[in-house]
Amino acid sequence: MWIRAAVILILMVHTLQGAVIKGGEAIDIGGIKQWISFEGEDSNAPVLLFLHGGPGNSAISYSGRFTNELKKHFIVVLWDQRESGQTLSLNKSPQPLTVSIFVKDAIEVIEYLSAKYKQKKIYLAGHSWGGYLGLRVAAARPDLLTGYFAISPMINQLESERLSLEVMKEKATHKNNAVQLTELGNVKVPFENSEQLFYHRKWVSKLMNSTTPTRTKVDQWSVTWLSLFIEGSETNFFEFAPVLDCPIYFLIGRNDYQTHFKLAESYYEKVICKRKELYWFTHSAHNPHLTESVKFQNIIIDIKNKN
Repeated sequence: MWIRAAVILILMVHTLQGAVIKGGEAIDIGGIKQWISFEGEDSNAPVLLFLHGGPGNSAISYSGRFTNELKKHFIVVLWDQRESGQTLSLNKSPQPLTVSIFVKDAIEVIEYLSAKYKQKKIYLAGHSWGGYLGLRVAAARPDLLTGYFAISPMINQLESERLSLEVMKEKATHKNNAVQLTELGNVKVPFENSEQLFYHRKWVSKLMNSTTPTRTKVDQWSVTWLSLFIEGSETNFFEFAPVLDCPIYFLIGRNDYQTHFKLAESYYEKVICKRKELYWFTHSAHNPHLTESVKFQNIIIDIKNKN
């Protein structure tokens, strides 16, 4: 059943700069209704669109943890990608999920926001899968972006999985952990099924001292997302996008083995673009925007103020 979502727009306070805004709306993207939320203290501020990870993991419900200060300097926009969050509540995707569809959706959302807020270019940020998606957008349409913040992005995910698997096997051998060695011995890259993904993520989570996903959650996620994730994992940005025609800022956790920090560092060193910066989060793994949210937001605000 199709659920119609009302457009919500609250103009709370008019200032010399513009209006304080907070709300959300269902917009026509890629032939379906897709949900965005937006919040900012100045309706004339630059737009910052955040691409959530997963794929499939809407960030709207917890976005305040990493956007509370950003909203004072940007119009922060959160988008539920197709088959995710409020967009899934609105409608199912009538098309099979492919990388090209998500890239087209993202570009359409950016074009919509540019027109809505009368800005030729906007800022873009993406985390993990969203980091991958943002790099694809930066490669295809750099003319739309003032700058792109790549947070723990998938750079060459197949190689990332292999590198992390080697590290985990070495540690298991050193500790003589028979269970870990057995489970990791069943893992092949690219992952052939949800069991292999679960074993890899189970032990990589322990390596990063982060929350371990349950087998049930991984199995359920894989039904919708595993094939899309594998397709995205096959992109090697060293070959796919050696040159990017817009500023790129990498925000990387020093202990990130899920999207391996060494690959992010290597790509940063090799990619050619107008401007690039690498920011290390020494107390973080895969989620620096959550574990060091103050530092994360200050970096983005500082970059915006210098532009």
